[in-house]
Amino acid sequence: MRNLGPLSQFLGLQTQPTSTGVILHQQAYAKKILDRAGMAQSKPASTPIPTKTTTSTTSTEPYDNPHLYRQIIGSLQYLTLTRPDIQFAVQQLCQHMHIPLNSHHAALKRLLRYIQGTTTTGIPLNRQSLLLQGYVDADWASNTQDHTSISGFCNFLGHSPVSWQVKKQSTIARSSTEAEYRALATAASEVLWLRRLLEEFHTTQDSPTTVYCDNTSAIALANNPVFHARTKHIEVDCHFIRDCIKKNHIAVHHICTTDQIADLFTKALPTQRFKHLSSKLTATL
Repeated sequence: MRNLGPLSQFLGLQTQPTSTGVILHQQAYAKKILDRAGMAQSKPASTPIPTKTTTSTTSTEPYDNPHLYRQIIGSLQYLTLTRPDIQFAVQQLCQHMHIPLNSHHAALKRLLRYIQGTTTTGIPLNRQSLLLQGYVDADWASNTQDHTSISGFCNFLGHSPVSWQVKKQSTIARSSTEAEYRALATAASEVLWLRRLLEEFHTTQDSPTTVYCDNTSAIALANNPVFHARTKHIEVDCHFIRDCIKKNHIAVHHICTTDQIADLFTKALPTQRFKHLSSKLTATL
């Protein structure tokens, strides 16, 4: 073994030391993606995905270079290791890799324009508290084609984001409460895995991990020991979350929608709202 000095780059991840820790970023990798897509000199965009989509006569026509589309999307998936702010946009574009249309290519160009203006963005890892906490949210029936919902969550170790996910739910939720509850079950699974991992690192979480949710009905359902007939279709999730609460693994608390960080992972947001939430997850060199 050899001492190669302070860590600067590893598997495409770069580090920038700060007074409280480091910033993990992929500036060089992001620039390679832009060069491959021919967008290195493009005009930066304020958000990765627009809140309103525009249609044209060619929007529904197949994109003439689907191989390039898939290449860029695959590269962007690796870029999300240090860029939670683009996770939702990448997830949306991944839904169309089989037959990308011109409208999907236009959305990809918008995402690349956002990346072009934020290549110095990364995630901060701070030497502070090691208390685990999470945020979870869902956007009910947001998919206009099959009316599935989007689940999104992020977990923090102290003030450092350590895991996040955006995923289309596999079943159709019949209410916003059900969509939020399914997202809560997914987030709880991730929290349990992180708690076990931290225990192996001798950083045991002595208290239940707080998971913040902005849906009061889902929280009431999680804490209600009575199993109602109207929740039989989500029976497994109900028993799983209640078991986690009973064993003091998690504690579900309410949070105002305006402070819900996981809102960033479930929908396209206006510029001011997007920048406010992304600043809680990322840092700039």
